[in-house]
Amino acid sequence: MLGSSVQFRIDYEQTKQLPIGKAILSDVFSVGGHNWRIECYPRGAHKEHKGEHLSIFLKHMGRTRRVKAIFEAFLMDKDGEPCTKATSRTRVHEFPIDGKSNDDDVDWGWSQFVKGTMLEKDYVREGHITFVCGIMVIHDNPILVPPSDLGIHLGSLLDHMDGTDVSFTIDVERFRAHRAVLAARSPVFRAELFGSMAEARMTSITLHEITPATFKVMLRFMYTDALPEEDELGDSSTEILQDLLVAADRYALDRLKLMCAQKLWDKVSADTVATTLACAETHNCQELKSKCINFLAVEENFKEADG
Repeated sequence: MLGSSVQFRIDYEQTKQLPIGKAILSDVFSVGGHNWRIECYPRGAHKEHKGEHLSIFLKHMGRTRRVKAIFEAFLMDKDGEPCTKATSRTRVHEFPIDGKSNDDDVDWGWSQFVKGTMLEKDYVREGHITFVCGIMVIHDNPILVPPSDLGIHLGSLLDHMDGTDVSFTIDVERFRAHRAVLAARSPVFRAELFGSMAEARMTSITLHEITPATFKVMLRFMYTDALPEEDELGDSSTEILQDLLVAADRYALDRLKLMCAQKLWDKVSADTVATTLACAETHNCQELKSKCINFLAVEENFKEADG
């Protein structure tokens, strides 16, 4: 479902001059791929109501597609607060295709929304009446789109090493990869592999200050946009996540950096908060740093961590 809300403000003095059956129209607005308009009849939409009630309707503009929608409306009171108890109305309606409707389908809402005698008493603020209208479009039987499998396909490409054109050596381990994928994911790798740096002309690059385990997880993330499950990281998962946050900061992988930050925060304790805070501060992860500081601001946590 797709929804939105609009405020519709009416000059109350203007309403006094209108005859029964004369509407004040909102601007046309879009919700859920359809155009809509609010039509308000301050003295009533039909003569049989004798102007005793304000009428409000939702109109579906350009009806080339059938659509079902939830329409909700209420007034703001004299204090500028929503008056949902007295004026809140909600309905579900299916708007047909143009040419396949009767008059009741064209304008749809409430012909007796609120008594006209109550408007000035309860709802006029600074000379205006304000409606809040919510429209929620309900998509029946949508075309089902499967979830993205891009990560699966790119992960398979990494697993089978088809078309690899660069390798990285860390200690004694060698990792093969695709320059284009790394450059697309990381501006740092883009500069190294396609810029004027020496690595751009090398097919084998030796990396320092990163462990094979950390690089393996980072490389997999760059192809799949996913991290391993917790049990795959092993007993030293906190240490690996900290190392991974450092690597993500180094290679400007902002999403990976925040994912690591969240996982580290989920695992934070009095025993780990100090190293986690140091990692966050050193590698410019303000979100994690703030959470660690807030954790230590609790006296009980601070005493336990300090002890």
